[in-house]
Amino acid sequence: MSAEDAVAVAAQLAPQLFAQAAETDVEGGFPTQEFGWLQAAGLLTAVLPPALGGAGLDAPAATLPLLQVLQHVGRGNLAVGRVYEGHVNALVLIQQLGSPAQVKQYAADARAGRLFGVWNTEDPAQGVHLEALPNGRYRLRGAKTFASGAGHLARPLITGALPDGQGWQLFVLPANHQPPALDRSFWRPLGMRATASFRADLTGLEIGPEDLIGPPNAYYQQPAFSGGAIRFAAVQLGGAEALFEETRDFLRGLGRIDDPYQRQRLGEMAIGLESGRQWLRGAAGHAARAGATAPEGAEATVAYANMMRTAIEKICLDMLQLAERSVGARGLLQPLPFERLHRDLTHYLRQPAPDGTLADVGRFVLEGRNF
Repeated sequence: MSAEDAVAVAAQLAPQLFAQAAETDVEGGFPTQEFGWLQAAGLLTAVLPPALGGAGLDAPAATLPLLQVLQHVGRGNLAVGRVYEGHVNALVLIQQLGSPAQVKQYAADARAGRLFGVWNTEDPAQGVHLEALPNGRYRLRGAKTFASGAGHLARPLITGALPDGQGWQLFVLPANHQPPALDRSFWRPLGMRATASFRADLTGLEIGPEDLIGPPNAYYQQPAFSGGAIRFAAVQLGGAEALFEETRDFLRGLGRIDDPYQRQRLGEMAIGLESGRQWLRGAAGHAARAGATAPEGAEATVAYANMMRTAIEKICLDMLQLAERSVGARGLLQPLPFERLHRDLTHYLRQPAPDGTLADVGRFVLEGRNF
């Protein structure tokens, strides 16, 4: 499969995902069937290099098709897109930080259909710690919150504090053999119900040196840590695209295409959607440019990613308001999809530190730096 094939497959799968989305939109649910479709389509391995059975979407030059794949999956179902973006993120991190043996091993897991993800969020008072055991092993203590895909991921990547202030260590938990204790009552969200983002308690589980990915604090290295925000922003834009398409179809069904105010709103939505697509292209071009990961280019890469995620958030918020005004109270009644789309996109847009992200862009340009 080529990068272009992956984009085409994701585009073809999006309507099928959308048609099924209402069935999995329940608290504690998970789109198991949908991930079976992604596996059959080759999308669970698309971010692997061709030598390992993938489509090469891990390469910086393939950033745009990767973002387009994520956008199409988000257009189909934001909950699937959220978990799939975590799967992609985990495989990218393993390829960047893991040993050759680890990369080969986990690529085989992905080819077998095992799901990956990244669990980083925690309550600082109850966060994950690694307690040293003999032979380089560790016993785990503490929990992660918003652990998307909990109970369904076979290979979550998790951050934990090393003993004696040695820093943060990224590791893979073989969750199909050592499942964490899940608090499902934690996840009673406004939207994104089907992501199964429970609280996962790892206390008492053990890992070995073969499970550690990279050196301490490698997960937080820039530009990879903040620059990866362009991937979840692409999924969010997919949700906005679904909102646009459903609003247009709704108004056509009502015969409201001649209403000048509806035309104006749909025109604004079309402009927002195309602006988002241009941001994807800009972010992809920036990530693929020479020197994007070098120390002197890392800050510009992060600043551009922060601009892009901020712009996509505003586009999505504007689209939500315009769609709501277009469809009115009637359009927000089930079984129409607007109510779910509004809940899912509103919830997904609440990514961490939006104000600090925008302030960082301002600092960058005020210092006279160039992108």
